[in-house]
Amino acid sequence: MTAQAFHPLDGVDDSGRMAPKNYDAIVLASFGGPEGQEDVIPFLRNVTRGRGIPDERLEEVSHHYRANGGISPINAQNRALKAAMEAELASRGIDLPVFWGNRNWAPFIADTLQEAYDAGHRRVLTVTTSAYSCYSSCRQYREDLGMALVETGLDGKLEVDKVRQYFDHPGFVEPFVEGVTDGLAALRRKLADSGEADAPMHILFATHSIPTGDADAAGPRVNGEADGGPAYAEGAYVAQHLATAQAVLDRIPTSANVDWSLVYQSRSGAPHVPWLEPDINDAIKDLAAAGTKGVVIVPLGFVSDHMEVKWDLDTEALETCADLGILAERVPTPGTHEKFVAGLVDLVCERTIDNNIAERPAATNLGPWFDVCRPNCCANRRGPKPTVAAADSTVGVPGTAPAS
Repeated sequence: MTAQAFHPLDGVDDSGRMAPKNYDAIVLASFGGPEGQEDVIPFLRNVTRGRGIPDERLEEVSHHYRANGGISPINAQNRALKAAMEAELASRGIDLPVFWGNRNWAPFIADTLQEAYDAGHRRVLTVTTSAYSCYSSCRQYREDLGMALVETGLDGKLEVDKVRQYFDHPGFVEPFVEGVTDGLAALRRKLADSGEADAPMHILFATHSIPTGDADAAGPRVNGEADGGPAYAEGAYVAQHLATAQAVLDRIPTSANVDWSLVYQSRSGAPHVPWLEPDINDAIKDLAAAGTKGVVIVPLGFVSDHMEVKWDLDTEALETCADLGILAERVPTPGTHEKFVAGLVDLVCERTIDNNIAERPAATNLGPWFDVCRPNCCANRRGPKPTVAAADSTVGVPGTAPAS
């Protein structure tokens, strides 16, 4: 199959890089989460909208929220991240306000765009709390922004762009380097204290599982050929995680003799639909059977310690380790680490005329990723929706009439 031609928008070169602009605001876009027991089912309805899942089924899967008072930590973490970004911008003398909006809970993205517009802003740059390329971690955000513009009547009035996926930006990678270094040292101490200083251990890089169909559709890949960019035998989502994990390990000399693997968590959906494997708990069981005595768990796919990290890793995975007699250390997510926050502001500065950063660092040979996504990149297999920050976008760009 021949790769399709790429026809970039005005101001975008053939590598997907957009010319710098004078943005007047930043939108921090995230997933959102419930903040009380009464919010849980309405929140899950939002997450599963359009899939026809009854409340009875949603209640069955709400236990990790219910067990924590119906509160996801993600909103509090985003408030902290917003404040940290504002402080970093101020320290550099950059006058760009930061607005925050969620896909699935208040403050909703549509309300946030309206707030920014009402405050006088006309050109905003979005930073999402998702580093990798796949439908749910990139295109769905771009769709939500596009649909919000249509729903609010702001299409043609408010210009909306997005920074590149930052899976291999040093600001995202370096906090994991510190965490894995510390985790390996702590695990070695635990093993020594238990009398098994030389016992085998393993590094588990964990990320959110997604349907294999979405994994295959992630990134510019057409039967081994790329649509104007690199091709990956396993799809961009998996390739990016593998490359980022290797980039982390390459920066840690003490990891040289420690085996590692990429594992998945948080699978949902119908049992007959294939998702990426192995599940982290199955991997831990296999490692225990092979004689592994300790694991370092690295939440490589996550920006912050939200519910899926706190429950799927800190509860379920650590319980599996305890049941099998395996010692474990869980590495922190970037959160508000100073290098991560500085990296997000650097990503903004890549796109601005003032305070511009011309060089775009990438810790793997897959990056730097595109400012503007290729047509059908991370395609929505349920059908197209209005989408910003893509080569084929018809909303959120200058010179477009309001969508009907």
